[in-house]
Amino acid sequence: MAEVRKLIDDAARLLQARDAASARKLLDQAAALEPANVQVRMQQALACRMVGDHDAALVAIDAALASDPYDFLALLSKATIFDTKGELKAAAQIYRNALKIAPSNPPPALKAPIERARRVVAEDAEAIHAFFRDAVKDLRAKHAGADLARFEESLDIFAGKAKPHVPEPAYFLFPRLAPLPFFPREHFPWLAQLEGATDIIRGECEAVMREDWAKFHPYIQFPAGAPVNQWAQLNHSEAWSTFHLWRDGAQQAENCARCPQTTEILASLPMADQPGFAPTAMFSVLQPKTRIPPHTGSSNTRVIVHLPLILPPDCHYRVGNDHRDWKMGEAWVFDDTIEHEAVNDSDEVRVLLIFDVWNPFLTPAERELVGALMNARNAYLKA
Repeated sequence: MAEVRKLIDDAARLLQARDAASARKLLDQAAALEPANVQVRMQQALACRMVGDHDAALVAIDAALASDPYDFLALLSKATIFDTKGELKAAAQIYRNALKIAPSNPPPALKAPIERARRVVAEDAEAIHAFFRDAVKDLRAKHAGADLARFEESLDIFAGKAKPHVPEPAYFLFPRLAPLPFFPREHFPWLAQLEGATDIIRGECEAVMREDWAKFHPYIQFPAGAPVNQWAQLNHSEAWSTFHLWRDGAQQAENCARCPQTTEILASLPMADQPGFAPTAMFSVLQPKTRIPPHTGSSNTRVIVHLPLILPPDCHYRVGNDHRDWKMGEAWVFDDTIEHEAVNDSDEVRVLLIFDVWNPFLTPAERELVGALMNARNAYLKA
C-alpha cells in the first residue's frame, strides 16, 4: 500500500539522520497497517535497538520471523540483540541457526557480524564441551579401561566441537554398511603378511622412483574447463604423484613387470574386483609441505589400505573426526567415502602403497552382484 511505502521511506531518512525515536513512531504506524510486512518489522527493530529498547526490538524481529522463519538478517539481528544484552547462550543458539543459512559470499557490511557469530558459536561449543565432560567425568573414570572413542566423538559432536561424518561416495553407495572411519584389524587377517613385506615393497618402489620417475604421474588430472573445486593447487601437479600397478580394475602390465614381488603380494590379497572401477593399486608420493584437501572417495563397496614405505616425521591423516599418524611397519584400512585429508609437513617425500579391497561387511553374493552391476554400467555407457 502507498501509505506504508511512504512511511517506510520517511522512516529510512530519519534513521539515516539518527533520529530513531521519530522513525520508530512512523514504523509503528506502518506495522499497524501491515503487521506481516518483513521490511517494516526489520526497520522497526532497528529503530528500537537504536533507542535502546531491546525488548521491543525482539518483538518486531519475532514478527518478521513469523512471516519468514528463514530470513537470515532477521535471525542474525535477533542473535545480535541477545549478544548485546550479554545473554550469550541464547545468542549462540540463534547464531548457530543463522550460520546454517548464511550467504556463501556475504556483502562487506555482513562480514564482521558473521565472523562475530562464528566466534560466539565456537566459544559456546567450548563451554558446552567442558560442561559435558565435567558432568560425566566420574563415569568416564569408572570405565577408564574401556574403549570410549565412540562416546568421546559423540560428546564432541553433541557439543558442536565436531561435525558428524557419514559416507558420501561420489559414485556408488551400498546402503547399510557400517560407516567406520578406520576398520578393526581383525577383519583383515592378511595385514601381517603385507606388513612383513614392507622392505620388499619399499625396495621395488625406490628403484622405480630412482630409475623411472617419468612413469610417475600427477594423481589429479582434470581436463581443461572442468570444475576443479578444492583440487586447483594439485591439478596436474607432481606434488602428489602416483605409479599405478592396477588402475580402475585393469592391471598395468608394464608397471607390474617393474615390481614383480609387489605385484605377486597384491594379487594374493582380496582386492576389490569391480570391472572398470576397481581395484586400484599404486605407489603414492606426496612431496614436502603438501596437503591433500578434504575429499571423499567414489564407493563404499571397497575400502582403502595404506602401507607406509617412506615416512618422514610430521605426516598426518584424518578420516572423519579420527586423526592418526602413520607408523612404519603398520598398515591400516579405512573408508574413503568418509571425508578425509592428508598432510606432509616435513621436508622429505612421503610414500605409501595404496590399494583397495572389498568392504569386509559385503557378503560373497553381494560382491558378485556389485561386480555384475559395474559390468552393466560399462555396457550401458558403451551402448
